[in-house]
Amino acid sequence: MPILSELAPTLLGVLLLAAVATAVLAAYRVPRRWAPLLAILRGALQLAVISLILAGVITNPLWVAAALLVMFCVAAATATRRIGWSRDHALMMGSAMAAGIAVTLVIVFTTGAIAFSSRYVLAIGGIIIGNSMSIATLAGRRFTEGVNDHWDEVEGWLALGATPRQSTLELARGAVYGALIPSVDQTKTTGLVTLPGAFVGAIFGGVSPLEAGRFQVVVLAAIMAAGSITAVLVAYWLAPVKVRPVRLS
Repeated sequence: MPILSELAPTLLGVLLLAAVATAVLAAYRVPRRWAPLLAILRGALQLAVISLILAGVITNPLWVAAALLVMFCVAAATATRRIGWSRDHALMMGSAMAAGIAVTLVIVFTTGAIAFSSRYVLAIGGIIIGNSMSIATLAGRRFTEGVNDHWDEVEGWLALGATPRQSTLELARGAVYGALIPSVDQTKTTGLVTLPGAFVGAIFGGVSPLEAGRFQVVVLAAIMAAGSITAVLVAYWLAPVKVRPVRLS
């Protein structure tokens, strides 16, 4: 079949790359060595499904909004699980991510930095949601691990009369900075070390390099803005610690 013949090289390449990753981890006896393989298989399946779905909804604003809502709910749930599932954590992650994403998208489209259309809303919205999820997870985990590692200091501050928020303030600030490091490094090295997916995808889609670069700059700035808001809100929410948090697995 023509479709299978076209996909065969892609499938072969992906399977070989997955096999290499698994073999290297297995040789070094890394725990959960099958995780990359399973992640690739799951990602491929999800991309296949979403590609079929988006082909029919990308021009419909209502369906685009529904797709973004599903993405957001999955992202918020994933971030919540990473720091320990609870109703309070779910509310925290959902609120922090929603605030960062909403502020960023409003600025992007009201300023005209990117044209307001279903196609662009879906593209930049999906990118920002995914990066906000990662940053929220890192902020929550870094703060919790930092409090655990410096619990003696936190108790010392509390004994001296500091409030729960004051006793962890520097740890919260450090967690925010640490959560943003991957995004900051990606932004600083764009064009020198890496060519981001949005930039490459736009060029493959026939857009001029200049226009692709303009779109990518907006995307990177949007990620930084949404991530900063999300990380600060997560750290601020977690900061009032009265008892030592449970260590994360």
